[in-house]
Amino acid sequence: MDLLEYQAKALFAAMGIPVLPSQPIASLQELRELKIPYPIALKSQVRAGGRGRAGGIRFASNTIDAVAAAQAIFSLPIGGECPALLLAEAKYNVEQEFYLAVALDDNARRPVLLGSTQGGMDGKLSAGTVHQVLVDGEFSPFYARRLVLKMGLRGELVPSVSEIVERMYALFVQNDLDLVEINPLGVDRAGGLMALDGKVTVNDSAIDRHTELKCLLNGVVMPPSLKPVWIEGGTVPTPTANATHSTQGAVNGQGSNSTNGDRSKKNANTPIGIVCNGMGLTLAALDLVCRFGGNVAGFVNVGWTVGGGRPETLEGRLEQALASLSHPHPVRVVLLDLLGSAITLDGVVAVIHQYAKRHGWWRQETQPMEELPQPLSTPRSEGDLAVNSLANNLTLNKGRGPAIVLRVLGEPSDETRELIESLPISLADSLEAAAKLTAVLASAPQA
Repeated sequence: MDLLEYQAKALFAAMGIPVLPSQPIASLQELRELKIPYPIALKSQVRAGGRGRAGGIRFASNTIDAVAAAQAIFSLPIGGECPALLLAEAKYNVEQEFYLAVALDDNARRPVLLGSTQGGMDGKLSAGTVHQVLVDGEFSPFYARRLVLKMGLRGELVPSVSEIVERMYALFVQNDLDLVEINPLGVDRAGGLMALDGKVTVNDSAIDRHTELKCLLNGVVMPPSLKPVWIEGGTVPTPTANATHSTQGAVNGQGSNSTNGDRSKKNANTPIGIVCNGMGLTLAALDLVCRFGGNVAGFVNVGWTVGGGRPETLEGRLEQALASLSHPHPVRVVLLDLLGSAITLDGVVAVIHQYAKRHGWWRQETQPMEELPQPLSTPRSEGDLAVNSLANNLTLNKGRGPAIVLRVLGEPSDETRELIESLPISLADSLEAAAKLTAVLASAPQA
């Protein structure tokens, strides 16, 4: 199954592959509230190829032109499919366009790296212009560099394009994908790289092993800012392509500065906040926390839509997310699920610690937890017992700040480990374990 472009780029961004500031658009009204500065490109979100030649990609320099272009694209079938969404994206001045892909070689049953300097809508891809490197055995950066050299690249482009290939391969392997493709990878005059379009094909048999991919395939649109989505009554909305929701609760607005008193009253008893760096991760965490009985007050995606006044660094976006979940109703527990090759556990803990010091968070008191609640559809496992054992030694916060449940890949340094042990920060090695710990902490008696 192929992902739409905006879904593929959500995965790219989480993996550290550069993508342009962008915003999914489900209606003309959303276009009038665009967060991205003009000029922009409006791109039809359909799975068929040849969007550019069919008129599914148009440029606009102001709101009037953008609305007219969007009306035309929404009503334009491409490959028999009219888009439910458009992707509004910043315009990029490109000097060169490359084609890159990681696919599965059916004959060798091994991944193969593909690359060409003839990328883009007008590129002439053929067996003679696309270079291949078969990954035989354990992957190493050598394979990526070999492909780049076969493409004829030299100078500073060799290490920078090689790094993109390495990240594409990591995405391919970690998610059991059939294809990861960037076409084109744009190069600007200064040598900067940008994934201007992308395609990701998900292996149907692997979807159940990857909750993040299942969420992406629901076609959910995440909010285009760092303000949290507050959830009325603590229930999870059912996502649809046009971002309307209908369950016991609903997303009532974007941001914590709303003056809606009814929502404020209902949110007072929903003590969990979620921070992730990707649309799929955010929705997967939301689903799992609620399956384990947690009430989610709001969630913030720090990694999907960029631009629009957001801090440039992940550290800055993380601080802004922590601040936004503290008002108007401070949450009791924050689950942070942050994945990406450039994200380190030491760095994330340092950001949390510095923010906590500045805002006077946390006095500690250890208190045993009750046994973990079980989700209705998940059988008891050895993993549950391990999480219960860990939960019995968790530290509850008595100060103003929330307890933190953190899932970041990698091992902490000795200094970071000591810091974690002195604060109400709990580590989890999987999203499921993190969701369980979050639900337990939120339901524990307040000291």
